[in-house]
Amino acid sequence: MTTLRDLPLDESLASGSLLCAGCGGVLLTRIFEKVLGPKTVTVNAAGCMSMLSVFPFTPFRSSWFYVAMASAPAAAQGIRDALDILLKKGRVAKEDDLKVVVVTGDGAAADIGLQATSGAIHRKLDFYYLVYDNEGYSNTGFQASSSSPYGASTKTTAPTALLPEGTLLDKKDLFEIWKAHRPPYIATISPAYIADMMHKIEKASRFAGPKLFIAHSPCPPGWDVSSDLVIRLSKMAVETGVWPLKEAIDGQVTHSLFMKKRRPVEEYLKMQGRFEHLFSPARQESVIQAIQAKVDDYWKNVTK
Repeated sequence: MTTLRDLPLDESLASGSLLCAGCGGVLLTRIFEKVLGPKTVTVNAAGCMSMLSVFPFTPFRSSWFYVAMASAPAAAQGIRDALDILLKKGRVAKEDDLKVVVVTGDGAAADIGLQATSGAIHRKLDFYYLVYDNEGYSNTGFQASSSSPYGASTKTTAPTALLPEGTLLDKKDLFEIWKAHRPPYIATISPAYIADMMHKIEKASRFAGPKLFIAHSPCPPGWDVSSDLVIRLSKMAVETGVWPLKEAIDGQVTHSLFMKKRRPVEEYLKMQGRFEHLFSPARQESVIQAIQAKVDDYWKNVTK
């Protein structure tokens, strides 16, 4: 698949769910399932996507397995092991084998489930791991996670007179944490760049072992944005350099999109209510410039 015309028309994820309109995570999961095809089993860590399948209804046309927030990679290990045993015994034909996919939010990926993920990567588990990174615990009211960026407002890091910045800590770099484990494939993806996402999923399928994807996933209620702005916001994140589109194959990092001239980060921040306090009632110039400097510092030594 190289263009959107190559995207399968068949849907593995039916329309209609209890999730928020415009949810970036739903779009990402839908495309992911379409590219991989129906022969998948999705292991869903507790989080926003738990609302996709509410007993007795499910939009998944493929298999779906729900587990606690910390347990998705461990559950994926059990499913993969069971499939391998059945294949070895001849009870499942090779053509009926399933791809094992974990779908998780950033809270499980960066915090509560990081230990299980690290163990699965260390054991070289053959699975796909999709993180819809909405930069907070959205399913419980949008509290801060270790993926929440510096300067953002969340329910637990609301700006105050004493702490006008909002979130004081920097966003945890999951890409580098996973790269240190030396999996065969890691990538960042965006719902605004579906062709890039399709290409990366197909490329990852050539490798056995952990295949990890971190997806920019705007959350309309948590980020205080209109649902019709999600794709535009995701595109702006890439154009400002806030969200680099890149991949690492056996530890070697390349960027799938490199912009010689980036838009000011301020344009991305102004689109979101969670950064409104940086501009009103008084402009927090030092915070805005600090965010810009972090982005500039990242791109300073990137050539491709």
